Amino acid sequence: MKTILLVLFASVLAVSCNNGNDNSTITDKNKDDTVTIRPDNSINPFDPTDISPMDMSYYPVDYPQMKMSKATTELPKARVIYSRPHLGGRRLFQNLLNYNEPWRLGANEATEIDFYKGVTIQNKKIKAGRYILYCIPEKENWTIVLNNNIDSWGLHPDASQDIARFQIPVTTTTSSLEFFTMYFKEKNNVTELVMAWDYLEARLPISF
Repeated sequence: MKTILLVLFASVLAVSCNNGNDNSTITDKNKDDTVTIRPDNSINPFDPTDISPMDMSYYPVDYPQMKMSKATTELPKARVIYSRPHLGGRRLFQNLLNYNEPWRLGANEATEIDFYKGVTIQNKKIKAGRYILYCIPEKENWTIVLNNNIDSWGLHPDASQDIARFQIPVTTTTSSLEFFTMYFKEKNNVTELVMAWDYLEARLPISF
């Protein structure tokens, strides 16, 4: 009887301890290994996980795969690097952004675009190079700005470093997009940089 009580006590104690640190244990039967899965909020000793992950879009869109398969030896034409905030139950212009106020087109570090060759945007010649990309949103149009203040965190608008500004229409979509998204898309022999979030979408046409 004492043995049974001790076993029951040990089992209750183990469950209580496990609930306290909220760990889960999985055993790989093939390798006879035990792995402890820690909770999502456990401390990362190196660098905490960012809720707005950094992402990268190329034009051509599959350029990295083409390069690795040796389908091309040329440089890409363009690349945009940005962090991707998400709605998390919020509405874009009710909780996150304000009209007529500059927005970095992402989160964390300033969004940057690389042009590996000269391009033309709305009849303006833009030299090859790396630029900050940000916008000033309005209800019907967004002003897209190229700026020279690269390698910066956040957005600190300095008009003296602006290279060019472009006004593009913003449209409403039929479904909401949770994560802010930027990608290149070909349309009518022109490449568009698509910027989409929530129920809104804006497109910047670029000619290479």
